[in-house]
Amino acid sequence: MARPDVLSLDELAAALRAQPGEAYLWSLPRFAARAQQRLSVPAVPSLDDLPEKARVLIVLGGGARIDEAKLWRRDVRPGLRLIAIPSLWGSGAEASPVVALDRDGKKRIELDDALLPDARCVWPELAEDLPEWRAREACGDAWSHAVEGFLSPLGGEGLRAEIAQLLRSMIALPLGRDAAWFEASAAACAAQARAGVGLVHGIAHAIEGPLARDLRPDERAFGHARLCSLFLAPVLALNRELSPKFDDFTAAHGVDGAAVLAVADALFDRTSYRRTLGVLEANWRSVLLDPCSRTNSALVRPQHLTFFTEERFR
Repeated sequence: MARPDVLSLDELAAALRAQPGEAYLWSLPRFAARAQQRLSVPAVPSLDDLPEKARVLIVLGGGARIDEAKLWRRDVRPGLRLIAIPSLWGSGAEASPVVALDRDGKKRIELDDALLPDARCVWPELAEDLPEWRAREACGDAWSHAVEGFLSPLGGEGLRAEIAQLLRSMIALPLGRDAAWFEASAAACAAQARAGVGLVHGIAHAIEGPLARDLRPDERAFGHARLCSLFLAPVLALNRELSPKFDDFTAAHGVDGAAVLAVADALFDRTSYRRTLGVLEANWRSVLLDPCSRTNSALVRPQHLTFFTEERFR
């Protein structure tokens, strides 16, 4: 699988100056003015407003916005050069040929090399004002990609060795604001795209929509990153009960398994977790049917719901 070119912000700005009039920006509104100033390109309010003369589209935002641009470029303007600037780490959408989008309350997931951006650019300053809880959950998203890719039955030993090296570097990073997470999450998402993910993602995909409909006015949304952070520790505990793969693979590849489990425990929040359990129980069949659950490192069965609802992992 090809990988996007990696540009610094200064390199991107210089490249755009060399070809004036060809590039347009589609950005989250709160970053648009700053991006226009730094890159000297006009912005469009929607993808459908992109002029026919455009040769380059710069998309700036989180995973959902980048995925929208990836899908639109493939389906509507396949000749367009796409450059992705993530406003936050975690999803790694800027480095992945996968899109995961909400459609009618369900996740639409596609894997296609044509979805891969042509280039990606890291702009660390965009995360400087990030709330600590959002930064931490974004770290959990990256961790779930790396760990589930590492354990995936679809990954070979070569890829597993590559992810093991990544895991060793991630263990040294704090769970919070650190610009190094941009590269770590891009690497984690690119790697899991070659291997698949597992039950953490199956749960997140199945219950994110129902939780949004069930949300109380005073609650913070249970987005994808938050759910991946909450369920990483419980799913790892179930996988270790059902299979020796986690312990065998970490030992074989020189990964500190205890440190990985400690990170998962640090991401876990019991109060938030218990709030999800009624929705998890009501949607357990959807969890089992999710394609990600089917590529979990251990076979998940209907009776395993009680492992989560009875908190047998604690």
